Amino acid sequence: MKPHSCWNPLSAFAACVLVLLPFPALAQGSAPGALSSDLRAKLDAELQRISREHDGVLGAGIKDLTTGETLFLNAGTLFPQASSIKIPVLLELFRQAQAGQLKLDDRVDIRKSQMAGGSGVLQRFSDGGSALSLRDLAVLMIVLSDNIATNILIDRAGMPAINENLRRLGLTETRLQRRMLDVEAQRADRENISTPREMVSLLEQLHLGKALDAGHTSAALEILKYPKESALRRGLPAGVQVAHKPGGLPGVACDSGIVFLPGRPYVISVMTTYNRDAESAGRAITEISRRVFEYFERLASSNSFGARLP
Repeated sequence: MKPHSCWNPLSAFAACVLVLLPFPALAQGSAPGALSSDLRAKLDAELQRISREHDGVLGAGIKDLTTGETLFLNAGTLFPQASSIKIPVLLELFRQAQAGQLKLDDRVDIRKSQMAGGSGVLQRFSDGGSALSLRDLAVLMIVLSDNIATNILIDRAGMPAINENLRRLGLTETRLQRRMLDVEAQRADRENISTPREMVSLLEQLHLGKALDAGHTSAALEILKYPKESALRRGLPAGVQVAHKPGGLPGVACDSGIVFLPGRPYVISVMTTYNRDAESAGRAITEISRRVFEYFERLASSNSFGARLP
């Protein structure tokens, strides 16, 4: 005898709906984003590890200039900038040239009265033996981190104007508060300061042409791209351009720049302070630079599922 069966139209309809609905694991469009998000989470974990293992305090900011995605460590923490503060000096100098307030070809006599210690070559020049253009002084400031050139440019552009330009660009924490190697200012805690978030914003605005017009943006980036030795540079392949400015003081090391990875440019800023020694700080910056580059290089050379493109 056959068991009794009863056909239920509601049950049949429900079964059809279940067949038609996609299972979550097979949902179209979710897999690529999940895969790249997992890769990003691993990068985040690596940066956290480097920060924990560094004998000092570390902050970092990274921004994908293609998607706008960001990754930060200690994003709003104020760090001393050492010579990385020379980037805002460069931008205000070029903004004033753009506005017709000065000419980059104007020449300045190099005098003994302008001398300052630390990095650079102008301290070796004779008194009044040379006159350099403002543009050439900017090259010395960025490439050789010349402190005398920097102080001449700070005096020419004006410290209040440099800080006002930073405010104009929406940077409320970044401040130039002293000339180069003003020891008394350092003892009074008047350091030149910024945060990872604000240095990333400054460089992004430069890259997008929001800080300067097209011609002056190109000229400023050209100077920042000139080759210079740094921990950030050591984390990148030789053929990849980077527009950046490292900085260092006893206990402090930092570097901020735009990495022009073909197909996936990004901004990176790494700041360290209370460092045990310069070598360990340099290693931390280099390792972060290398791992961030590897992350973006994979994105640039793969499709959205992670398959390498020919």
